[in-house]
Amino acid sequence: MPYLIAAVVLVGALCLFDLLLTFAVLRRLREHTAELARLAGEPRTLPYDPSFLIGRTLPGTAADTEARPRLVAFFDAGCDSCHEHAPVFAAAARPGTSLAFVTGADPLLRGLVDAIGDAAPVVSGADADAVVAELGIQAFPLFLRLDADGRIIQAELALERLAETAATA
Repeated sequence: MPYLIAAVVLVGALCLFDLLLTFAVLRRLREHTAELARLAGEPRTLPYDPSFLIGRTLPGTAADTEARPRLVAFFDAGCDSCHEHAPVFAAAARPGTSLAFVTGADPLLRGLVDAIGDAAPVVSGADADAVVAELGIQAFPLFLRLDADGRIIQAELALERLAETAATA
């Protein structure tokens, strides 16, 4: 009988120890879940500032000053915000003074090109990728205002800010 009592006490102690370990593991899992949820949010990076482009010349613009675009937009097919801004750009674009560059995969690229329509000529594919790489553009959509010499005088991530600044200047 004393062996039976000792065995029951030992099993009870092991079960109690196991229960304590289980509670500790659950607490750690909650902490890890909270940490993963926090990390899954917006990345904590500095906002992209396109002002480094000011003063540069848009590559590939025509030598003829009459054919130079004054409003230039850069869109990426994988960017949801680009699909929202494309019709706004099309409405603001003036024939002969606007130009759009579209990068990305073909099925989504067609949607952006269609949204811009005939409002502005669209450069896509390898030509657009080359200009984006040469300028070092890392955020989309991006809107540029050029002067008569083809130099970038304003760069904004929202077309509305570009228009507001141009109206106040």
